[in-house]
Amino acid sequence: MNWPVVQRILGLLLMIFSLTMLPPIIFSLYYNDHSWLPFVEGFGLTLAAGIIIWLPVHRSRKDLRLRDGFLVVAAFWTVLGTFGAAPLFFADGLSLSFTDAVFESMSGLTTTGATILTGLDELPVSILYYRHQLQWLGGMGIIVLAVAVLPMLGVGGMQLYRAETPGPVKDTKLTPRITETAKALWYVYLAFTIACMVSYRLAGMDWFDALCHAFSTVAIGGFSTHDASIGYYDSGIIDIVTIVFMFIAGINFSLHFFAWRYVSIKHYAKDPEFRAYTYMLIAVSIIVVFTLYQFRGFNDPGQTFINGVFQAVSIATTTGFTTENFSLWPAALPVLLIFSSFVGGCAGSTAGGIKVIRWLLIYKQGAREVARLVHPNAEIPVKLGATAVQPRVVDAVWGFFSVYVVVFSVMLLAMMATGLDQVTAFSAVAASLNNLGPGLGEVASGFMSLSDTAKWISVAGMLLGRLEIFTLLVLITPMFWRH
Repeated sequence: MNWPVVQRILGLLLMIFSLTMLPPIIFSLYYNDHSWLPFVEGFGLTLAAGIIIWLPVHRSRKDLRLRDGFLVVAAFWTVLGTFGAAPLFFADGLSLSFTDAVFESMSGLTTTGATILTGLDELPVSILYYRHQLQWLGGMGIIVLAVAVLPMLGVGGMQLYRAETPGPVKDTKLTPRITETAKALWYVYLAFTIACMVSYRLAGMDWFDALCHAFSTVAIGGFSTHDASIGYYDSGIIDIVTIVFMFIAGINFSLHFFAWRYVSIKHYAKDPEFRAYTYMLIAVSIIVVFTLYQFRGFNDPGQTFINGVFQAVSIATTTGFTTENFSLWPAALPVLLIFSSFVGGCAGSTAGGIKVIRWLLIYKQGAREVARLVHPNAEIPVKLGATAVQPRVVDAVWGFFSVYVVVFSVMLLAMMATGLDQVTAFSAVAASLNNLGPGLGEVASGFMSLSDTAKWISVAGMLLGRLEIFTLLVLITPMFWRH
């Protein structure tokens, strides 16, 4: 393990992250909300910590290995979540405990969207902006951004990129150089953010709300500047804009990049994961809308249709926006929506969940085993489109699924041990591990009522979900630490 290299990169990344606490100061001064001091304190603390970590090893120039990359990613997300909580902890108007501040910060950076805050409509503008900025930065990953910047400082990026990027096929690069890959992803990400912000503004939001909601929509985060979330606006046009951009953000950004580079959308229809993702959202939306009509009738069919589709897309993509309290919906709809978050979006998107590509491979593997019962001697490959999937990839998917089930079960038992009922515990774990946000029972409107122990369990779930479990779990295996 190259400890000096890991320490140097961690210090550099912390110093870079400290700069993200400066924009809220500008918002505070512009809107005169008298809340700039906590961000100055957070900036100073984070910058000082980065310098202290970096300075003793700043001359280290050894190559970064894959094993080091895993440690950097896991350590940085943990440390970043802690230091990102500094402005929230220092803000007198919030009066948050250390646990609550870290919970809110980690929820933002992991794009989970769970919150312990209430009275969002009265919070200082700078605090509201900072929460959304955390989600936007976390959406594509601070590490991927750093990969585009750190080569100028003499730090290689491929190992970090492989440790950070989700999905079963991690070595696929959009461009030959990893730096150019990271930049390409961020250009696409930035373009969608601007398009989303302008669309929100044209739909009726003011510029500040449009910016904040664009941050959390494209990042599939779910934070809002209002307690009622998107339902605050009571606008069908805003709901439709949100649905469109939640759908777009749940697609593999590689497909968006190729669409931009080659000015073509043909490859979307050819991608098996995109087709499965689209079919899933359509199916869930139809079930939700049909059930709502069945129980509510047709007094306001247009609004019922939009609400049903909105909530289906929001929860299935793990965004977590709401237009009304779906936990009070009839029949099995609340549980169906929570279950849909286990699928999530596409690999290579900002969505959470297990990812569509993994479920697709599990389905195809199951279909192959059924076919083998009929033709036991046949060689039946698992295919995505016309391409046969390597057995190692299928094994990795099953391994991930197995570990996910074990981790979920352990966290569920731990949550119930804190005194939560089964519905609350189940949905709290699902909301954390799938980076979803809203849940059922006591966490339907937020996590503020949970004990500190339950909140730390949720924080661990957010990290595990954001880093796709293996990136963290590999650090506790003896094999990882052996020379």
